[in-house]
Amino acid sequence: MTLSSGPNLGVRVGHVHLRVANLDRSIAFYCEILGFDITQRYGAEAAFLGAGGYHHHIGLNTWDSAGGTPPPAGHTGLFHSAFLYPDRAALAQVAARVVAAGIPIDGAADHGVSEALYLRDPDQNGVELYIDRDPAVWPRDTNGDLRMVNRPFDVAALLAGN
Repeated sequence: MTLSSGPNLGVRVGHVHLRVANLDRSIAFYCEILGFDITQRYGAEAAFLGAGGYHHHIGLNTWDSAGGTPPPAGHTGLFHSAFLYPDRAALAQVAARVVAAGIPIDGAADHGVSEALYLRDPDQNGVELYIDRDPAVWPRDTNGDLRMVNRPFDVAALLAGN
């Protein structure tokens, strides 16, 4: 069964905007580790980060959260933001920076449509770093409907270039 939510309007996710406790700490994580660039900064209160010349993929602010703590477990809120890298080599590069920085990887999965790493930013927001596979090899059932999976993804092999 194929579900449809209406006409294809070309909609896509433009950016995620996060409340953070410490702007410089978050900028260091998203720029130095994940590879984004600062496109605009508003002092110690806000910054916008982008990749590939885009105005911003990530907004960060301390307007209501400077020095704050992460929300407790069991509450609603952001599960994770996901950042799509162009290829496996780029994913391996960011994974190497994550490991070198001592940032724990919470999980890694092969979803059939993608390969993904899961971790947390300095404010404990979930972050997914992933690559997509070619749609021609996505897992499908006998009716042609998408059937994503959740198989182990070998991070060591990724880091070794395999």
